[in-house]
Amino acid sequence: MQDNTSQALLDYTARYCALWQRECGHAPASEALYGVASPCVVDSLDDSVYWQPRPFTLAKNLDAVERAIELRIQPSVVDFYTSQFAGDMQARHAERVLTLVQVWSEDDFIRVQENLIGHLVMKRRLKHSPTLFIATTDSELEVISVCNLSGEVILEQLGTSKREVLCATLEKFLASLQAVI
Repeated sequence: MQDNTSQALLDYTARYCALWQRECGHAPASEALYGVASPCVVDSLDDSVYWQPRPFTLAKNLDAVERAIELRIQPSVVDFYTSQFAGDMQARHAERVLTLVQVWSEDDFIRVQENLIGHLVMKRRLKHSPTLFIATTDSELEVISVCNLSGEVILEQLGTSKREVLCATLEKFLASLQAVI
C-alpha cells in the first residue's frame, strides 16, 4: 500500500497531466528537458519533449543523503522523491506559483541527492535547522522546503533563518496545490 505523501503526489501529477491534455491537447511538454534521456519521454518535437510520469525503479530511499549528512530524513521527503520519475511541474499554492522538483531519470536521482546534500551542508554551516527543498519559486532566494524536524512545509529564504509555514504536512500541501501550465 502506498503512503499518503506518495498518493498525494501521484494525485497532483494526474491533475497536472490532465490539465495539459485538456488545455494543450497533449502530454506535459518541457523545453528544458529536451534531449535529456528519461523513461518519461513519450515524444519529442521541435525543441520540446513530451512526457508522462513513470514508476520509480530504484530503491525507495535517500540513504546517500542520510549517510553524507548523518541525519535521518523525514519519511515524507523520501516518499516525495521516490514515488515516480516525472518532469518538474508547476503549481499554485494560495497566490504563489512554484515548481515541484521531480526526478527525471535514474541519473537525475544522483544529481537531486547531491543537491539535497549541498542544501543540508549549507543549513548546517549557517547553524539553521535542517530543511529539504521540494520546490522552487520565481525568486532565486526562496524555496519551498520541508522542515526535517517538524515535517512542516515552509517557504524559506536561502542564507537566512527566515521561514513561513505553508502547511502542516507535505501530504496536505500536495493535496492543496492547483495545477497550472
